[in-house]
Amino acid sequence: MKTNEQKYKALLEEVSCNLCGAKDYEVVYPSCYEQANPDNIEETFRSSGDEILVDQLVRCRRCGLQYLTPRLQQNVIIHAYSSGSDEAFISQAAARERTFNRCLNVIEKAYPARGKILDIGTAGGSFLAAAHKRGWEVSGCEPNVWLTQWSKSHYGLDVYPGTIFDMNCPKESYDVVTLWDVLEHTPDPQAVLKECYRILKPGGLLAVNYPDISSSVARLMGRKWVFLLSIHLYYFTPDTAKKMLIKTGFKPFMFRQHWQGLELDYILKRIKPYIPWLSDIGRKLVAKFKIQQMNVPYWVGQALVLSYKE
Repeated sequence: MKTNEQKYKALLEEVSCNLCGAKDYEVVYPSCYEQANPDNIEETFRSSGDEILVDQLVRCRRCGLQYLTPRLQQNVIIHAYSSGSDEAFISQAAARERTFNRCLNVIEKAYPARGKILDIGTAGGSFLAAAHKRGWEVSGCEPNVWLTQWSKSHYGLDVYPGTIFDMNCPKESYDVVTLWDVLEHTPDPQAVLKECYRILKPGGLLAVNYPDISSSVARLMGRKWVFLLSIHLYYFTPDTAKKMLIKTGFKPFMFRQHWQGLELDYILKRIKPYIPWLSDIGRKLVAKFKIQQMNVPYWVGQALVLSYKE
């Protein structure tokens, strides 16, 4: 009988650098396949997935992009994202709406006119719901069928069940395109950005947020950084994000910290794989004082970049 490590390795493929195409890299963190769970890939690739990174993380010697190789095959990843439910993720819908309203303040300052907005990988649709309330004409896509159904029942949104490539959007059809915590999950981020460029109108705006592996928090925490997860295939810095955006035709003009807000008990639950004692004690204390649902803004290395299509 094959071990979990053997079964997991059978699902892997080698990939080259998505930014420059090189296969010349140095290892940042070695693999730990003995911790892999190949029989439950769908659980790993849910939107609230928090399984600690088991794959090898490398840095391209030519351009600096950090990425996983070998990694799970693309068809395995897409199938996993489309399957299963994610009650934990949608439990934070109200908190995410508050975060996205702050994001919309930034977007609307850079692009004041309300128009057509597309959210790629919209999950439960909280960003689209917030944008719709503010007068935007909204569209979205999401590979997970269960989440698209939840978006329909909870928000009344018709989210496309698939990827941006499945949508076959007309050329230059959107004023704004957003990717919230999405680009680092995609098997081919350069192809995603090229498609964003194609479907944006001239002068349109692209908003992308991602975990910045060069941030002070990431450097301080090292391999214990909370965004070193099996679901993240790429790890950007402001430099590599800028290079990829420029290469795909965009003009990045704003880089800033990206603050998010979630319920206190949910945050404490999510840190358990990293600091078990703090998670356990913290959850007991917040339960005692009945502050589980307190909304807490946090920053642990997330970045936001805005770009125009010239």
